[in-house]
Amino acid sequence: MKHTPLFATHQKLGGKLVEFGGWEMPVQYTSIMDEHMAVRKAAGLFDISHMGEVLITGPGAETFLNQTLTNDIRKLSIGHGQYTLMCNEQGGVIDDLYAYRLADHEYLLIINASRIDEDVTWLRERSLAAASGAAVIMQDASDELGAVAVQGPKVSGFIDLSFPGEPRAGSWRGRLSDLKKNQTAKVQFEGSDIWVSRTGYTGEDGFEVVAPAKIIESVWNRIFEIGRPHGLKPAGLGARDTLRTEVCYPLYGHELDASSTPVEAGLGFFVSFDKGDFVGRTVLAEQKATGVNRRLVAFKMTDKSAPPRPHYPIWGAAPEDRKLGEVTSGTQSPSLGIGIGMGYVQLPSVKEGAALGIEIRGKRSSAVVVPKPFYRKPH
Repeated sequence: MKHTPLFATHQKLGGKLVEFGGWEMPVQYTSIMDEHMAVRKAAGLFDISHMGEVLITGPGAETFLNQTLTNDIRKLSIGHGQYTLMCNEQGGVIDDLYAYRLADHEYLLIINASRIDEDVTWLRERSLAAASGAAVIMQDASDELGAVAVQGPKVSGFIDLSFPGEPRAGSWRGRLSDLKKNQTAKVQFEGSDIWVSRTGYTGEDGFEVVAPAKIIESVWNRIFEIGRPHGLKPAGLGARDTLRTEVCYPLYGHELDASSTPVEAGLGFFVSFDKGDFVGRTVLAEQKATGVNRRLVAFKMTDKSAPPRPHYPIWGAAPEDRKLGEVTSGTQSPSLGIGIGMGYVQLPSVKEGAALGIEIRGKRSSAVVVPKPFYRKPH
């Protein structure tokens, strides 16, 4: 299995290590519940160095990315990022990712760890075939860069202490805590440039830091030292999964794959149909116009049961009802104290408030379709 530059740090902190997408990563340090609630109430620090980083540069970069990704890259000013998806010709999702515009003709793509090889191959093939290919330079920087995420309501109170000094590039020249959501800024740390973005995968406020792999351990240690008095705890993949499920963020291989489209997944907001042609547009436009045969719904359990898990069958509520689909993600919600999940169901079958039966260990347990997300931050 692959190891991130923070592997020794996880061992020192007592992390329980598991395989994830070919990487040996910490699933937890103390407990998933403890780390989850730390992020909801204070702060948590995650190693996301297993994620991939691809740089797309050159005068043809904007045109190339707009023809390859679903969102409109032209909307990005320097120092801004957006969530977007990369689809095949059938509209199926190759990956979901974040794209940042770092400079006039320079973009950074943050891609899923399990999809690095496939994404890089797809992007390289597309760039060679594109009319703007000669004006596009693609660099897979995944091995040279590392990343951490620091998430939670108290992070804005110590991020400036973690990286003092004025940003050198990006969308802001003030304090990092003044960055808006999806903005990024370049600062100096130990003589190297790092990018700090106000983004995350937990539903909480927070920041993600991309830095050279050789200094990512120093970045982690700095945040950990400054954040601990504010309640910061190291957090693993377990809490990352329960946190993202509570806010209905998709995970590739669960809600998204090559046979699922953004429209079916309820991610149509991130598909720009008015920017011109892009890979998968024909199928996605037809789905938007005529509707889909299935869609991703959120549900919560209504009786006492074990939590729902991926691949559990979803049935109609009545005993004689047919199978409607299967669970893509499911867990016991630490914040809500109930079983929650998402899954694709056939249409026309369910609307919000509709009763379902989730087959758990051979027995159907009652559930109800609810609006997304499950968890909303208290005001």
